[in-house]
Amino acid sequence: QVQLTESGGRLVQPGESLSLSCAASGISLSSFPMGWFRQGPGREREFVAAISWTGGSTYYTGSVQGRFTISRDNAKNAVFLQMNGLKPEDSAVYYCAALRGYDDSKVEYWGQGTQVTVSS
Repeated sequence: QVQLTESGGRLVQPGESLSLSCAASGISLSSFPMGWFRQGPGREREFVAAISWTGGSTYYTGSVQGRFTISRDNAKNAVFLQMNGLKPEDSAVYYCAALRGYDDSKVEYWGQGTQVTVSS
């Protein structure tokens, strides 16, 4: 059984930081480029960040560039998203994903999502 389980989402105030984690079971994450996506109320699910197999390359959507950092620890079979300087528009359900390939946002496996709410 393949599972990607996100954790860490919560209510925070604008300007605060938050770390999200994604733990995998049933697969070895070292076999996949990994990504984070998000979907806010009334919005389409959008790409946020991606990281290559061993973490040597990363890519971010422009709205989070310089504020978010994706990382991975293949020994722990996990991927992380550090979010700094959070804004209300960052509010969304954040999904961890195992990608079909780097530079390809098509998803092989999805996590269940974790809610991040940024509000004063």
